[in-house]
Amino acid sequence: MNDKSGSINSVFWVSAVIITFLVLLGALAPDLFASAATEAFDFTTYAFGWFYLISVLFFVLFCIFLAISKYGRLKLGNDEDKADYPFFTWIGMLFSAGFGIGLVFWGIAEPMSHYFTPPREGMDPLTAEAAREAMGYSFFHWGVSQWSVFTIVGLAMGYFQFRRRENGLISTTLTPLFSKKKDPVLLKKVIDILAVIATVMGVATSLGLGILQINGGLDAVFGIEQSTMTQILIIAVMTSLFLLSSSTGLDKGIKYLSNINLGLALVLMIFVLVTGPTVFILNTFTLGIGDYISSFIKLSLRLTPYKGGTWIRDWTIFYWAWAIAWSPFVGAFIARVSRGRTIREFVVGVLIVPPLIALVWIAVFGGTALHFDLFGGTQIAEAVNNDVTSALFQTYNQLPFSFLVSVLSILLILTFLITSADSATYILSVMTANGTLNPPLFPRIVWGVLMGAIAAVLLLSSGLEGLQTASLVSALPFTIILIFMCISLLKMLRRETIPVKRKK
Repeated sequence: MNDKSGSINSVFWVSAVIITFLVLLGALAPDLFASAATEAFDFTTYAFGWFYLISVLFFVLFCIFLAISKYGRLKLGNDEDKADYPFFTWIGMLFSAGFGIGLVFWGIAEPMSHYFTPPREGMDPLTAEAAREAMGYSFFHWGVSQWSVFTIVGLAMGYFQFRRRENGLISTTLTPLFSKKKDPVLLKKVIDILAVIATVMGVATSLGLGILQINGGLDAVFGIEQSTMTQILIIAVMTSLFLLSSSTGLDKGIKYLSNINLGLALVLMIFVLVTGPTVFILNTFTLGIGDYISSFIKLSLRLTPYKGGTWIRDWTIFYWAWAIAWSPFVGAFIARVSRGRTIREFVVGVLIVPPLIALVWIAVFGGTALHFDLFGGTQIAEAVNNDVTSALFQTYNQLPFSFLVSVLSILLILTFLITSADSATYILSVMTANGTLNPPLFPRIVWGVLMGAIAAVLLLSSGLEGLQTASLVSALPFTIILIFMCISLLKMLRRETIPVKRKK
């Protein structure tokens, strides 16, 4: 079979069977499944937490090296190619695929969680010191480290797809490391199947997270009770909408939704900045940036072998594992929308701009919630500790026009979910149709329906946490794959003829 034919391949069928089996196991024996998955994840993060931390720091440094080196002038495509999408649309696509529901969900919930339960032993909770530490760690978790993982995958896939004219498969980025005499077909398929499974599991669990928050918002705004039936109805509406969007193609559905997402997110952020404690937010952002830069290396390598405890594993290592497990999807998608950009443009655009937007978002929303608790006597942190889905709407209750902004936020969460699911069905179809950039509609519909069904089954069986944890177990082998991806990419770049820098 021609690898570029676009035909559905064995990766599709094997992945679909494995995912179906895991879903049935999660539905029929959720407690057993969750327990086994949690034990596997706990072991990998305990035994290899150091490996995650060192690897992610290496990825950051590798990305910076590529951006400032002579290789930064190379394009992801031919030297004469122009960027496929305008800058705002491109950033909107990166933002929607990379953060999606996560930032809206955790923008307040994470700093308030750290404020309620500080990251360091001996630090008093609900104090100014705890608030500063909470904001510093939130900046760190949503900054360049997480995005360095996506940048590595995106760069490698974009380079091989658009400059080397290869197919859009994860395994293809490792081709330079394989023997030229014998093509390891089976190993390549295993790598691609692993990528598909991690993507489906990750997206399905994020859909579940977003659906729970939408239900929480509907409860807070309209009094619609949080129930499984309501959540199933939300899934049905959402699945119908993203299948409709998916059928319109990359240049229509995802493109327009990404612009809506970024525009609506900016409107909400400016509203909270203006109506909230503006000066406090700006001071918080400035101090947070300073703390982030000055503590970056220390936080990047922080472990607690002498004291014990699981906080680092529960947060930092969990985040890095989550980013690595998601990297096949996010990296493949941002590669697809970045054709025509130089490596330097790509690294700056992917590694700097979305994290900067995230830090501003956290300063605005998290800073506002912290201000109300510190100086207004509210108990948002306690409410978040009891119900993490209430964070955003508890904060809106302290602002004017709370009803309107709550409705807009529910709409934003829904469009983020649709965009993430739409992007995922496209990438999954590419992965399971031999890497073609224009996969057939059939696998997109299959993956779309399957992801919606997975989310529904998990919510019905309470197996969401178990499947989420199971998807993170794939992070360990993928970390090794990412390191080899860096070696493979550098090996190919060293063979390139670098364009001469034009004098002005």
